[in-house]
This record gives sequence, structure tokens and C-alpha cells, in this order.
Amino acid sequence: MAARSIASLSLGFGLVSIPVRLFSATESSAAVRFNLMTKEGGRVKQQYVSEADPKLVVPRSEMVKGYEFEKDRYVIFQPDELKALEEGGSHLIDIVSFIPEKAVDPIYFDKAYFLAPDKRGGKPYHLLRAAMQESGRCALARWAWKSKQYVVQVRAQDDGLVLQQLLFADEVRSIGDLDIEPMTPSAAELKLALQLIEQISADTYDPTLFEDEEKKRILAAIDAKIAGNKVVAVDHPEDVPTGGGDVIDLTEMLRASLARKTGSSSAGGSAKPARTAASSKPAGRGTAKPAADDVVTPLTSPQRKGARRAPASVEPAATPARARMKK
Repeated sequence: MAARSIASLSLGFGLVSIPVRLFSATESSAAVRFNLMTKEGGRVKQQYVSEADPKLVVPRSEMVKGYEFEKDRYVIFQPDELKALEEGGSHLIDIVSFIPEKAVDPIYFDKAYFLAPDKRGGKPYHLLRAAMQESGRCALARWAWKSKQYVVQVRAQDDGLVLQQLLFADEVRSIGDLDIEPMTPSAAELKLALQLIEQISADTYDPTLFEDEEKKRILAAIDAKIAGNKVVAVDHPEDVPTGGGDVIDLTEMLRASLARKTGSSSAGGSAKPARTAASSKPAGRGTAKPAADDVVTPLTSPQRKGARRAPASVEPAATPARARMKK
């Protein structure tokens, strides 16, 4: 399915106006959602009531938005007035300067978008992309969108341009507010830490090496519940306290870490760590019948789709779990 553009905009590059289309660059992985229900298994729904008359239920079609300018005093905006405010934004992404591409601290990064050339915009689009790559610089620009002003970074990639919304200074907290006590490590500790960093260093970031193991664990527990098994909590060894209130010998811990990494490399090379219990097949899955107290089928709501019992000899595949989350 082809990606749909969000808006048609213009990228201002000096006296050149580059027509571009805006596309969302990211999509959040759907979280596992649990429905609110009564203890008897019936769905519950949310309603809005009037603060002045709690017995009066207000449907969404009769709601308007208001701005509180004084305590308990509001100005009301009708839907067409709010739409006019949003449409008052500029369609121009106005470049104000070019800075080194690594000059922006990632802590200021907000939502990312892709920019693609629109009609008759291909030549100036690729010219700007090539010039930024050659110079090692990115663009800072102003952009008004949906009744809000943004500072954005436009950076070049081999395949095109990325527009990165940036947070304003007052939207980012300072780590200095935490009053972290300064402390200088010893030369021996620093040397061991550098050796450990070197041992597990990589030159690139490959996002495909990582997946949401917690979501897989929760989905496995849901399937186990449907199959009639009890949900068992999974221990995380990394969460076990290492020393409590005792004084930790940091040097010895670093040496032990180096020894463990060296041993694992010689024993298994670059093999990936074993799967956690979260992704393993629940005991007895596919053979036990659902317990009456565990699975409730309300008369007014359909059963959860995609949650089928696998045969006893078949491992649950990851694909159905992902497909289930997108519904």
C-alpha cells in the first residue's frame, strides 16, 4: 500500500521554493490494550457528564471546546473557528540557517517526517540534498503547522530529506537540576571500563536486531490464559539487586564483566542470547480447556480475534501476534 502524504508544502531555499510533500516517518507499535470490564465480564463504557448537572450525559456531537482565561471563565470556540485557526498555518518551511549535521543534541528531537519532491520539485530537491551531504550540514527552519510554530531540522540522507521537529528550550529539562554529585573514577577503573566498551562496541546501529520482548511476553500470557493456563510472572535476572547497601568493588565487577564477555565470545562467537521465557510456548498450550472463571464471553461484545489455540505440537508464531496487534 502506497504511503499517503499528510500535506503539500514548500521548502524555502534562498529565493528557490521547492514544492514537497510531507509523510510521517514513524509509526508507534500498538501496545497491548486491556478493556475495562465489570467483574462479571461485561464491557463498560466512558461517558461525559455536565459538571453543573452530573445526571446530564453530554454526547460528543454536542461538545465544544473552550479556553479558560480566568478561574471558571471560558471563551467558547466552535468547530469551524478551530478549523480556521489550524488552516491559518503557513505551508512554507522557511530555512533560516545551515549548521553542522551533528550540532543538534538528540534530546531536542521530536516527531520525524519524510519530505518527498512534489511536481516540478525534483531537480531543486536533489540539489539541496546533495549540497547538504557534500557540506556536512543540515538546515534549521521555521514551520507553522496546526496552530503551532515549530523549529525543524532538515537533514539529508542518501534517499531523500528528513524533517525533524525540534523541541523548544523551555520544553527540555536540564540535567543540572538533578544536583548530581561529581565524582572522579580512578585510572584503573577507567582503563577497565574502556576495555569493556571496546569489547562490546559496534560501528553501526541495526534496528532489526531488537524487538519488543515485553510485548511478546504479554501476548504469550494472553494466549496461555485463553488456553486455560495460569499466568506466571517471569523473573528478570537483570533486576536483582547486586549488592544492596554493601560497598561494591567496582574494579572487580568490571573485571568479571570482561571475563564473562571473553568467555561467551570464545564459547559461542557472536551468537544471540537465548530467548526469554516470554517467547517460549506456555506449558500445556493447545491441550487444556479454558477455565470458566478465566475466559468470559459477553453477550454484547465479540470474542478477541486472532487468539486461536495452536496444536499441541506447533510453536506459536510471531507473525499472528504482530498481526493481532494491528487490528
